Amino acid sequence: MAKKIMLTREGLANLEEELRILKGEKRKEMADKIKLARSYGDLSENSEYDDAKNEQAIMEARIRDIEATLKNYELIDEDDENTAHVRLASRVKVEMLETGSTREYKIVGVNEVDPLEGKISDESPIGSALVGHVVGDVVEAAAPAGTITMKILEIGR
Repeated sequence: MAKKIMLTREGLANLEEELRILKGEKRKEMADKIKLARSYGDLSENSEYDDAKNEQAIMEARIRDIEATLKNYELIDEDDENTAHVRLASRVKVEMLETGSTREYKIVGVNEVDPLEGKISDESPIGSALVGHVVGDVVEAAAPAGTITMKILEIGR
């Protein structure tokens, strides 16, 4: 059996909305784009047509990927107020011991990662190092640039 894909309610809603848009207006736009490119003549030398078909293939692959995710997901229980340990959906404030700076992360499933918003996967080096730990713990994460040592300052929802 395939491993369940962990999603927050927000992540699930975002995927459902993306799928609705891709299957609706984006498919229509793509069909129009291909139709226009065909009108340019000989398909064997028509780069606009080739580009449109490639773009369509990428879009259809994304649709299949989202549909597969929606058939095999598990919703993360974000209502559980237990903040004793870091887990999926936790917000974690850490002190980077090498620099003394603080960072805040939200631990999410792999489909919701957004480093710019501080959303890291529970399977990432930092996320997996934090999961299961409590406030006050010092944890190490193996990162491409070397080992990162962090102290957990706060755990929230």
